[in-house]
Amino acid sequence: MSNIFDSLPRGLWCVPDDNNHDSAISFGPFRLFPKSRLLERDGAHLHVGGRALDILIFLAERPGEVVDKRELVKRVWADVNVDDGSLRFHIAALRKALGDTGKSARYVVNVPGRGYCFVASLAQIAPALPVPPADVPLPRSLPTPLARVIGRDDVIEKISTGLALHRFVTVVGPGGIGKTAVAVTVGHRSLAHFDGNVFFVDFGPVRKPELAAITIAPTLGLSINAEDPVPALLTHLQTKPTLLIFDSCEHVLETLAPLVERLVREAPRLHVLATSRESFRSEGERIFRLFPLDCPPRRDDLAVADILAYPAAQLFVERIAQSSGPFQLSAEEAPLVADICRRLDGIALAIELAAGRVNAYGIAGTASLLDSRFSLQWRGRRTAIPRHQTLSAALDWSYDLLPASESAILRRLSVFVGPFTPEAAAAVASGDGLSTSATMEAIDNLVTKSLIAPSGARTLRYRLLDTTRTYALGKLNEAGEAKRIAQRHAEHFRDLFERAEAETSAPLSDWLGVYGAELDNLRAALDWAFSPDGDAQLGIALTAVAVTLWIRLSLFTECRERAGTALAALGDHGDERVRMQLLAALGWSLMYGEGRAREARPILEATLELADRLDDKDFRLRALWGLCIDQFNNGAFGKACVLADRFAEAASSSPDKTDLMLADRLTAVALHYLGDQNGARIRIDRVNASLHVLAEKPKIFPLDVRLSTQYFRARILWLQGHADQALALAEQNIHEGRANGHALTFCSVLGQAACPITFLAGDYDAAERYGTELLEHTDRHAIRLWGLWARAFNALVIAKRTNVETGLPLLRDELNHAGDARFLPRFLPLLGELAACFGQANQIHNGFDTIENALARCNDRQERWYLPELLRIKGELMLRESPQSEAADACFHEAMDLAAQQGADFWQLRCAISIAQVRLGRGERTDALAVLEKACAAMTEGSGIADMRIARDLIAQLQT
Repeated sequence: MSNIFDSLPRGLWCVPDDNNHDSAISFGPFRLFPKSRLLERDGAHLHVGGRALDILIFLAERPGEVVDKRELVKRVWADVNVDDGSLRFHIAALRKALGDTGKSARYVVNVPGRGYCFVASLAQIAPALPVPPADVPLPRSLPTPLARVIGRDDVIEKISTGLALHRFVTVVGPGGIGKTAVAVTVGHRSLAHFDGNVFFVDFGPVRKPELAAITIAPTLGLSINAEDPVPALLTHLQTKPTLLIFDSCEHVLETLAPLVERLVREAPRLHVLATSRESFRSEGERIFRLFPLDCPPRRDDLAVADILAYPAAQLFVERIAQSSGPFQLSAEEAPLVADICRRLDGIALAIELAAGRVNAYGIAGTASLLDSRFSLQWRGRRTAIPRHQTLSAALDWSYDLLPASESAILRRLSVFVGPFTPEAAAAVASGDGLSTSATMEAIDNLVTKSLIAPSGARTLRYRLLDTTRTYALGKLNEAGEAKRIAQRHAEHFRDLFERAEAETSAPLSDWLGVYGAELDNLRAALDWAFSPDGDAQLGIALTAVAVTLWIRLSLFTECRERAGTALAALGDHGDERVRMQLLAALGWSLMYGEGRAREARPILEATLELADRLDDKDFRLRALWGLCIDQFNNGAFGKACVLADRFAEAASSSPDKTDLMLADRLTAVALHYLGDQNGARIRIDRVNASLHVLAEKPKIFPLDVRLSTQYFRARILWLQGHADQALALAEQNIHEGRANGHALTFCSVLGQAACPITFLAGDYDAAERYGTELLEHTDRHAIRLWGLWARAFNALVIAKRTNVETGLPLLRDELNHAGDARFLPRFLPLLGELAACFGQANQIHNGFDTIENALARCNDRQERWYLPELLRIKGELMLRESPQSEAADACFHEAMDLAAQQGADFWQLRCAISIAQVRLGRGERTDALAVLEKACAAMTEGSGIADMRIARDLIAQLQT
């Protein structure tokens, strides 16, 4: 079979010489150095990603030959299994870098069904390096580079460029991050620039700093017998361009720093590249801080290919393949790999050591062992230098170099989980002879030595890498300091959250920016306080002051569990005020987290009893608010109105004007559900008019008052027939809710207004969009009740916009799955729509059963706001069973009268449409027209909603 490449001038392709030099492959304006992994365009270095460069090297070494895709993948990815998409992605990146993006490829072409071929014409190849003179020693000291340094292409290029501009560059970073590998790669890339005079000096084995100078000489091929070797070094280094790579310098900086400064100053052709865990602080030094490898973010929607796009995951998978043979990352294990990389902070050595354990423990087993000190002893390559064979050895190396004050501070800071502030560090780590100023100076030194990392953009915070923290925590236990430091840690956060209670007037985002960041440390302090070696009384106090944080973060399950633990520890004879605070927290978390939690009411009643006994006005209002919401959740709106009145009476003597505002809000919600939309509108508008005086988020209200006011206004406006206003307000509410950042409030923004209003408007696209957003939001924040509702609502949208045969079983199943949550008021319209869907599916009896249960529920609980629509749906079911049903007509008129009493013009419009359709079927066109025109006249806006379009079409039909 003929090959489209047969006619290409094969004589122009030249195979590089097989010698010790890195021969160049030249094509077009490019020169490729395979051994140095370097690509130049017109003499300038051209950056190409690591995989793309691997592909180019392999294809260029076999010019004119079609390389099978499988062979190419095996060569480039070794034993890691990847799909064709990854290969196509890197081929596209290579072509873009080469400018090979036209219709006719000049360099790399795809042969459909076979593979890829390098088709460029190659020029004569010359060695990249001249053969050095006999008196110049070959750079045998430069270690062999790794086959591929993953995730460091940009770094290597920047350092290489930096060395051309500056003569002294230090790569700084913690142990195991990959400083040596980067420096060695830069050295090999720089061989041509320095005429082969690149020398590597490992200071790791040097135990005496004063031997630094004499250690350099043998590497240069010098034998110096003088007492001071520096003059001889300078004489040698002044003769030719030279790059000295000094590795692992942190323990000899005292003498090496002034030496390097002198060498660079007096030998103008010398360049120095150093690696160290802290900088030299020398004149002329340029610092390049090497950061961890990029890790996959904590997201649930990442596919295997997405995770493998991150260098940390690439390194982990490649090292598994190297140690265990061919390996393919599965969708089930990919999130574990992402988690391992994050927990190892992208530290290359830690990732390599963990990957080496997968053959013995599997990926899940390896992940479970990460937090143990056992992981610090995992061994790596036998050929690695001793301090790189285990994480413990790498950290021992740094720890043993610390003065006593700094090692003590590092140990004490290991009690923190995640980032911590300088103030927290001083409070916990100071003492025992270390002043605050001495502590902060020690922390600055530990940052310089790469043992502590700065964290946070707007506010300075610090953190220990997880591996460092595990190591230092072991040292803290060995020193017998763990209990004392944990006590200080818990006391600090008790004091911090006491201050937080007094600062709730700050904007929510600002408040959470300060105190929300302390959640992990709060959890760690509580875990210790309630442990056998802890301090339960301190834990009780800390729990009480932390409630506001949990509520503001919508962490109701955690709040419930922590409050329950503290109450159990408090016993029957503890402080009554603390008991009241904890009971309030428990009651609220049950109410907002579980909805109709049977335990909530007696707990809130006990809170109210204690508040009355202690005459605590604040907690009296909190308890009354909670009891009122509990009645809402149980559909007892009459009882809720009574409690709202009690709340208003208690609020009348409050110095806080927002308490009266909240009283109006409670009453507005109660009247809305009772079916008095006009009365509800008066009160919700009064709240809306007073929002400008709201200086802070009320302590007794877990949601955002402004947002929650607007979504109830939107509901009321919709029922009153102000459709355009309601839709605009719901949309504005969504934008503000997203920006607000309060998880529970945003659930209500979507579920109380946006979803139901767009659904009733017949805009199923918007309803589907908002329903999907709500479900994703509830999954992300673990808000169970709204998640149940969102699933049922989304099933309803499917039934309406797709087909009832698909959506009805989903809706029925989701409502059954919701269990007792179905009795929450928000579920009532879903039950009504379920009955309507049964009718559409000709399951009339199921429809009647559902509608009768819903009507009985409304009458028993005074849940009257939706009653007109339920009666209308019942009438429609009757018509399906008997098209001439008089009972159906009676249902429609009963619904119409009830809607008029409630001031619910939208329900009247729907009833009018049903009545007109019946009249039209009977030939009573005049009556039908009159009913429709009256209902439409009451709707002064909303011409674009579905029901108005139906009504207009009917009117046009009746007028012809």
